[in-house]
Amino acid sequence: MKYSLNWDLDSIFPGGLHGKELTDKLAVIGESIETFRQAINDYEFDDDDAQFSRFSELTDFLQKIQAGIIQASMYINGKHSDDVNNEEVPPMIDKVQSLDVKAAQIAQLLQKKLADLSDDRFNELIKQPGLDTIAFSLQENRHFGKELLDDTQETIISEMNLEGLSSWSNHYSTLIAGVNVDFRDEDGNPKTLSAGQADNEILGNSDAKYRQDLMPKWEAAFEEKQNLFADTLNHLSGSRLLDYKFHGTDDFLKYPLELNRMSKQTLDTMWKVVDDNKDVLIKFLNRKAQLIGKDKIGWEDVAAPINIGNEKSKTFTYDEAAEFIIKQFNSFSPKMAKLAQKAFENRWIEAENRPGKEPGGYMQDLPETGEARIFLTFTGSPNDASTIAHELGHAFHSSVMNDLPYFRQDYAMNVAETASTFGELIVSDANVKEAKTDEEKISLLNAKMDNPVAMFLNIRARFLFETRFYERRQDGVLTANEINDLMVQAQKDAYGESLSTYSPHFWASKMHFYIDDIPFYNFPYTFGYLFSLGIYAKAQTTDDFEDQYISLLRDTANMTTEELASKHLGVDLTKPDFWEAGVKLIEKDVDEFIKLTEKYV
Repeated sequence: MKYSLNWDLDSIFPGGLHGKELTDKLAVIGESIETFRQAINDYEFDDDDAQFSRFSELTDFLQKIQAGIIQASMYINGKHSDDVNNEEVPPMIDKVQSLDVKAAQIAQLLQKKLADLSDDRFNELIKQPGLDTIAFSLQENRHFGKELLDDTQETIISEMNLEGLSSWSNHYSTLIAGVNVDFRDEDGNPKTLSAGQADNEILGNSDAKYRQDLMPKWEAAFEEKQNLFADTLNHLSGSRLLDYKFHGTDDFLKYPLELNRMSKQTLDTMWKVVDDNKDVLIKFLNRKAQLIGKDKIGWEDVAAPINIGNEKSKTFTYDEAAEFIIKQFNSFSPKMAKLAQKAFENRWIEAENRPGKEPGGYMQDLPETGEARIFLTFTGSPNDASTIAHELGHAFHSSVMNDLPYFRQDYAMNVAETASTFGELIVSDANVKEAKTDEEKISLLNAKMDNPVAMFLNIRARFLFETRFYERRQDGVLTANEINDLMVQAQKDAYGESLSTYSPHFWASKMHFYIDDIPFYNFPYTFGYLFSLGIYAKAQTTDDFEDQYISLLRDTANMTTEELASKHLGVDLTKPDFWEAGVKLIEKDVDEFIKLTEKYV
């Protein structure tokens, strides 16, 4: 094997979780936080010079602290993802989260200083060299500063969140590590699967009976612990709602929208277009049902592979996937290809398929060293290759911003999912184009359709579920069965009641519902997918695409989402036209799939 399946974490902090490098790093961060706290409390704008030199030094200092916390967090959380049963990790997670809370507290002190400035004085500030490059971030911080309570109240809330919101989020990791699915393999031999492994086998197995037999076992494993998961979700959301209440709002979408720098009008327009066009994807699912011999497709079949006749599902070795990704990236952007090559060669990626790993996948940048680390489980399917490309898209996004101030690297999740989905589109589209037979093309088109089905239907179900859950949670705690009912109804609404079976415990299995620092970890995916479709279409007709693409990525933390789309794509996100253009690209793939499969039904 040319490329390792295992990532290199030791080069980040040699010596491990209790080594001198990490221990010293955490100590330095803690000392720096207290130094900054004293300095910002003592700082007065009237005592600074005309260029606000001292304030500029303070913003640089704060950005350095924040980057250091991200660097340490990635390493510690990576150790947990690598081995969910490592008992040394949770105490370290608590340590770095405690530092993160304290860093948020001192950031609030800076926000309050900015909020107290007059408009004229603030406009003077953001015109100064060094500060002008982070003007948008300072404007955001000023806005947030105006919504803050007094220092004592904010400190109490943040400390309570450490033992509330954050702790419940961490508790989910403990619960999911204990979910095991007892099953038998194709030869009848008993085996125990982790929640993540079972999920992968359901989604990736080509045998309909195998999926149908495994799905109830998977549901039963979560049902056994559903009350624990319900407690966790109830208290996590309750902590969040209390925080919102203390800050004067009962609008639980206000903060998620602000985090994504997008308007409610944009969100509503996007979801309306998605809902109005869900029949495009339902048409695809109905044909898929016919191909696997069912009247209606089941939840367990939605993302399943399709093999026509004797055609075997296309598979990749890890090395083959790596070379394929690098080649396809190069056709759009040599710089993307170079970054991917670097990631594979320098062991930035953890891909081994083994028990004890955390479910799912992610990319985390390392701002201090200009690197990244990627986590997933690789089984050899075309979708796995696309997933690697997805995470490498994230890594490329971060890499083109390494020379910018850290505030300018703090892009929102919705535009983050743009770069990743663009990388994924390149690889999935190339897979289809390189098919040698109609049967192989059908299989690969089916794999490619997993993304729009997920973004339009699955993510839509998550958004509907979470919205309704939070509406109900404002009136009190929900039972596990009530949450199950909300989940099933959301799936029925999103999928147009087109499925034969649903997944009542999906809410318990999906880590995204339990993330403490990013509420509503759903709609940004759909945004990023549709936004990336527009970029992908432009890439195929633009000679200097690479430079334009990098220019867009470098602006992602420097303006609102609507401003970004207007500046770089010339579109209005509050109007349906842009979103509908993306639907047409999806419809083209569905029509090709329907045409190719006509003779098989």
